[in-house]
Amino acid sequence: MDAPDAARRRPWRAIAVATVGLLATVSAVVVTSSAAQAVTIDPNAWYQIVSRHSGLALGIAGSSTADQAGLIQTSRGDQTSKQFQFVASGNGYYRLKARHSGKVLDVWEWSTADGANIVQWPDLDGNNQQFSVVDTTSGYVKMVNRNSGKALDVWEWSTADGGRISQYTDAGGNNQQWQLINVGAGTPTATPTTGGPTRTFTNPVKRNGPDPWLTYYNGYYYLATTTWNSTITMRRSTTLGGLASASDQVIFNLSGRSNGCCNMWAPEFHLLGGRWYLYYVAGQNVADYNPTQRLHVLESSGTDPMGPYTFKADLGGDWQLDASVLQVSGRLYLMGTYNAGGSFGQSLFITPMSNPYTLSGSRVRLTSPTLSWERQTGAVAEGPEPLYRNGRTFIVYSASACWGPDYKLGLLTFTGSDPLNPAHWTKSPNPVFQRSDANGVYAPGHNGFFKSPDGTEDWIVYHANDSAGGGCDMNRSTRAQKFTWNSDGTPNFGTPVRLGVTLTAPSGER
Repeated sequence: MDAPDAARRRPWRAIAVATVGLLATVSAVVVTSSAAQAVTIDPNAWYQIVSRHSGLALGIAGSSTADQAGLIQTSRGDQTSKQFQFVASGNGYYRLKARHSGKVLDVWEWSTADGANIVQWPDLDGNNQQFSVVDTTSGYVKMVNRNSGKALDVWEWSTADGGRISQYTDAGGNNQQWQLINVGAGTPTATPTTGGPTRTFTNPVKRNGPDPWLTYYNGYYYLATTTWNSTITMRRSTTLGGLASASDQVIFNLSGRSNGCCNMWAPEFHLLGGRWYLYYVAGQNVADYNPTQRLHVLESSGTDPMGPYTFKADLGGDWQLDASVLQVSGRLYLMGTYNAGGSFGQSLFITPMSNPYTLSGSRVRLTSPTLSWERQTGAVAEGPEPLYRNGRTFIVYSASACWGPDYKLGLLTFTGSDPLNPAHWTKSPNPVFQRSDANGVYAPGHNGFFKSPDGTEDWIVYHANDSAGGGCDMNRSTRAQKFTWNSDGTPNFGTPVRLGVTLTAPSGER
């Protein structure tokens, strides 16, 4: 961390001290009044904290989730890296917990020096992580660190986006005063019947989020969706509802790639053999649909779903979309959709793999859109997704064309022993998830599955439109809901839920 540059700060600090000396009576009134008045803090809320001096909000630099990431001032927005919860430590002190990372503000290395940096760090409830919150009688507060007795301060009275936040001797300046803006509920509240914690959320979990893939891993939900540009992005949150305001972070840039620079669709990331493999579709131009779209895969350097990633391989040499990975009896299979030609239309395929990035056999047409509901607005079967339970294997796929309101989900059940043999899969005669005019949900499809944090619940994530006139575009939003199982062991996805309805969050959220 940089040492404080006292010489650079001296001119304005001298002015501040001189002003205090000239206006001793006024200053004394402000300090005494401030110290005497406690501030009412809602422990169940998230706050945006805005500087009186600059009008900018506190945030974690780069929306980082890493230990020691610095606290800065930045433009106001709804990102969770700019939202903080006041967690009581007792005796009038609070830890300020960042919503996106779950870490708290910390005076680095327990420093008591003027200018010491403020960072995020795991919550240890140390005195250097505790702040008093004191009213300044003007609608603003000051926050004083318990360990050092110094106030949270915009360094050098900066008004710049990215200006760093430090601690400094309490001088009562506007750069040490903060407005607390309640932006919504935070921690669980107790239920009257059980006394246990309950969280809620509402759909959508991402606006403008077609082709979603969502995974819960190591304390976070991770979400990636189509961008239709040359970037692959991902966002994460400790809560499902928090994804709605989490920041998208670019995890890979396709610009300059001759084999697929642009028009990225349908990302999926799977943890296989200790690394994440991110499968995606991309072409050589930015047209919505074009014959250059191919399947590609990236490989992570470790176990963080957000990478970093490096390009690993192209998968197949012709037009293919919607890659996913099926695992049966310890073997891997690439699934997707392709143009099978003639009356087969856009069909599902399966191809054996020797590892997550190498094909090891010929592509097999798994199923084609043969039923009337699969051909309602175009002969399409796409987006195959594996689902496993109690030793049984299913494939849930999207059918009918996405540019109509009747895009929906179908089901294949593995009823044989060879996943490469289409005869060993049984197709359900009816769709298993489809539009609900009563709930205002149209064209629900292109789904994925994830488990609740405690592993007891099964959840589906999918995109849908808000109106029957919605198209196959970026206006589709990401939604999630819990599903159950029928007595015959098949999934029961129920009816897609109306936007804005309060739903209980996945079990085990903290």
